[in-house]
Amino acid sequence: MIIVTGGAGFIGSNLILGLNRLGRTDILVVDNLTNPAKHRNLNRARFADIIPKEDLFDAVGLLSDIDLIFHQGACADTTQADGQYMMKNNYDYSKRLLHVAEERGARFIYASSAAVYGSGAAGFREEFSCEDPLNVYGFSKLAFDNYVRQRIDRSTAQIVGLRYFNVYGPHEQHKGRMASVAMHLFGQLNTQARMKLFEGSADFKRDFVHVDDVVAVNQHFMTSDARGIFNCGSGHARAFTDIAATLRKVHGSGEIEHIPFPDDLVGKYQRFTEADLRNLRAAGYSQDFLSLEAGVEAYYAVLRASGGFR
Repeated sequence: MIIVTGGAGFIGSNLILGLNRLGRTDILVVDNLTNPAKHRNLNRARFADIIPKEDLFDAVGLLSDIDLIFHQGACADTTQADGQYMMKNNYDYSKRLLHVAEERGARFIYASSAAVYGSGAAGFREEFSCEDPLNVYGFSKLAFDNYVRQRIDRSTAQIVGLRYFNVYGPHEQHKGRMASVAMHLFGQLNTQARMKLFEGSADFKRDFVHVDDVVAVNQHFMTSDARGIFNCGSGHARAFTDIAATLRKVHGSGEIEHIPFPDDLVGKYQRFTEADLRNLRAAGYSQDFLSLEAGVEAYYAVLRASGGFR
């Protein structure tokens, strides 16, 4: 049995579809469907059962054959100001689930975040000297990474943390403001024939990684004995304007409008990210990542054809 927390979400639902392609349907989906729109992410997925996150630890006692846990569930709102809520969801819950994996000897592959690096002034290596989050979301992820570091070498479970950079692709429609720049720009292009970027966006560069690459990295560790915390990004920083230019090219038209930078993001916004992939490569992951142009073009095709659902 495979458990996928956050299974109706963006990355979680894509992971489940990837597992289906591998022939796995013995999947327990754990998620909160308070936002009913998330069901569309699972319409074509095959799984054994679905339960809310509050019921997981009771249900675990009834399962005898857990071999893998993909822990993707979290509060991912980087603007969330309630630190207690963030820590309960992202730190405490993660610890409890890790303990389940250790008790069962199951692989535990979980979602961390590039938000742990903050401004990135010291680089994007998976080490203490680079880690300085700008918000409590990033801190909650770093706190769990540090908890993992204390026990990873002596744990009975294989533990892998993946620090996701800027992931984009199908099944993120429910995320609202937290959805990718690519999705927001497509929506603006489709309805207004123009795309809005923050002033100075040519100088804002992020490591944009397609969700299919994220799924491939997760699947790599299903058959690897590697343990550790690894960056999961393309390894290449690209400007926000590059996404707009690619969308304009594939769409055939579209103007760019520059808007003021939001006050609530001042001091909490990463202006540059770029994954250092040396540790991921050393762990045996050798596949090439999609270029930004190829990834955005593929995403555009899905958005046009089905509104962003597979």
